[in-house]
Amino acid sequence: MEKIFDDIMSDYVTTIENNLKHYTNAKVDNKAQNMLTEAMRYSLEAGGKRIRPVLVMEFCRLCGGKAASAAAPAAAIEMIHTFSLIHDDLPAMDDDDFRRGKPSCHKAYTEAMAILAGDALAVLPFQIIADASELDEKTRIRLISELASATAVNGMIGGQVIDIDNESRNDVDEKNLRYMYSLKTGALIRAACRMGCIAAGADEALIDKADRYASKLGLAFQIIDDILDVTSTTEELGKMVGSDDKKNKTTFVKVMGVEKARNEADKLTKEALGILDDFSGSDFLMALTAELLDRRK
Repeated sequence: MEKIFDDIMSDYVTTIENNLKHYTNAKVDNKAQNMLTEAMRYSLEAGGKRIRPVLVMEFCRLCGGKAASAAAPAAAIEMIHTFSLIHDDLPAMDDDDFRRGKPSCHKAYTEAMAILAGDALAVLPFQIIADASELDEKTRIRLISELASATAVNGMIGGQVIDIDNESRNDVDEKNLRYMYSLKTGALIRAACRMGCIAAGADEALIDKADRYASKLGLAFQIIDDILDVTSTTEELGKMVGSDDKKNKTTFVKVMGVEKARNEADKLTKEALGILDDFSGSDFLMALTAELLDRRK
């Protein structure tokens, strides 16, 4: 199964990389605009696990959809994720000089260019979905709504602002932490799974099951991130370790300790896998879910 999993994952990632290049290949006569596109592609092509677009494509497949139907929403959600990383790394936010083992966008270019590259990657996704001829108008509208909701005040950005606010507090408890992570990390993972189902024209029952799976996966994913920040190395992680403690971030490790946090991630992963039993042909997704629990970066 490991060889089959690796082959499927490689095919997905290759497709995603090609689509991202396709959607950002426009060149104009103006040097400054082309530099902006270069900065966007620098961060888009920096690597990463491509988990969100893979989830879009896999849930589309599981629900009987065509790969072409998932192309636009998969690329769109990866662009939103990348914009968030560019802005997270800025001095005004997490002030990280490295991302995925390479200089952060604001270090490779300039702080102003990084802000603008993130801005561009925040709006281009909605054009990509709106222009997706493979999808009917009703589906495009719903996908745009899903992605916008998962990104804005009640989604990823809302979670980020809570995370920043928590840095100045010493009363952050587990309830606050779960809520913050459900937005900061979980919202886009839920959107990825839901968007894959929607692109395939799935019924509401399947969309709801994908949503419940994603809620479990998203929290487990973030807990493992918290653990890796204290147990991994800068070389393995591709960014500085121990940064959460330096920034006074409350994490599951700080609240529970490493062992209990790991147990919670194990529990959530098992619950997520249980939900996948309702999806026929979900062997690849089950293997991916287990791998994310055991990842080293």
